[in-house]
Amino acid sequence: MRENGAARRRRLYQTPRPSTTSMAAKSTLDASAACTASSPASAAISAAAGSCMRSSRCARITMAACVARALRQVAICVTRPTSATAMNVAAKSRLMLGAAPAPARMGLHNMRAPCTFQAVRPQTLGLIGLGAIGGSIARQVKQPGRGGGNGIAVVGWSPEPAERALAAQQGALDDAPARATDVARLADLLILAAPPSANLAQLAALIPHLKPGSLVTDVGSVKRGIVARAERLGIAQRFAGSHPLAGTHRHGFEAARADLFRGAVVYVTPCRNGGDAAREIAHFWEDALEAEPVVLDAAQHDAQVAATSHVPQVIASLLGDFLARHAPPGSTFGTGAADTTRLAASEPALWTEILLMNRDEILPALRVLEESLGTVERALEVGDAGALSAWLERAAAWRRRIGGSEA
Repeated sequence: MRENGAARRRRLYQTPRPSTTSMAAKSTLDASAACTASSPASAAISAAAGSCMRSSRCARITMAACVARALRQVAICVTRPTSATAMNVAAKSRLMLGAAPAPARMGLHNMRAPCTFQAVRPQTLGLIGLGAIGGSIARQVKQPGRGGGNGIAVVGWSPEPAERALAAQQGALDDAPARATDVARLADLLILAAPPSANLAQLAALIPHLKPGSLVTDVGSVKRGIVARAERLGIAQRFAGSHPLAGTHRHGFEAARADLFRGAVVYVTPCRNGGDAAREIAHFWEDALEAEPVVLDAAQHDAQVAATSHVPQVIASLLGDFLARHAPPGSTFGTGAADTTRLAASEPALWTEILLMNRDEILPALRVLEESLGTVERALEVGDAGALSAWLERAAAWRRRIGGSEA
């Protein structure tokens, strides 16, 4: 019987991790990449929720209080910070709570960098990882009329032979070598599309095998760690990170789509002195995949996606865990519960890595969110309709402003 997909992919990509005794000497993100996933946030959420139900105040406690407790447990689980990290998180929390004006980080229009991308099209595209993202890149490039009609050959590797065979059989790959090093030797542009910790390991392992003059990117949602790793490995002028905002909660090649990136924003994060590589990689996303590349500093990227992507994942999982534990027996769930918990179906192993890698940015946001939940809880306790209405209207106005609201 086939092993659970998420567990199997994590096991196959698993690589030895640095000892935790060396973390203090490395960057916070490298330390995060070295962490194991033995204490996922879901365990803390479950513990907090169970504690909430056992409390003698259970009959009077609100859902907001339950979630606030869970958020505190998530914050404890996500980090065991050094004093420097703790000071950094505390400073960011104060800033986000209004102690000082915050920089205008949110919104694509604030982040766009005007540039003319170089019209360089790789003859051979290499993919390390053929899951939902890597598989979608292969499918779209090989579509008639896109890359497949313009001479781009696609070679790809997955640790699962069956996945390599399936991608080749369905026309997404021209070749599926049995070794990742063979893909690196052939590719003019190599895309690392494995889980984040595996991408860090593959970057170092494949450098000796790279084709002369080739470029490298990845598709992870946390950028500071891998950009810093590329700089330390001496390939800053050949590497730029990528993050397509076009993910799916499904995983594996079966989830790949030939139109996943069409019209999607893709952040491209350069290394120091790596502007030329970033421009060429941005052009590939624009030309071969019909995406909209945005060149952005790695630190700015991680701060932005913490609020716009990573915290929403935490909230969806919190709500899913709450409903799983505390919904009355026989409850039915409408579209509201389904819509707000869609992300809770995402791959736990992948998101454990993401949350740990970007914890410096996620933690201050969780602290601010906890403060907001406290405000709602107090308004409910005293029956303050004005405060509740103002809070709901702020959220509704924001949702209308970004679009997608339904009549």
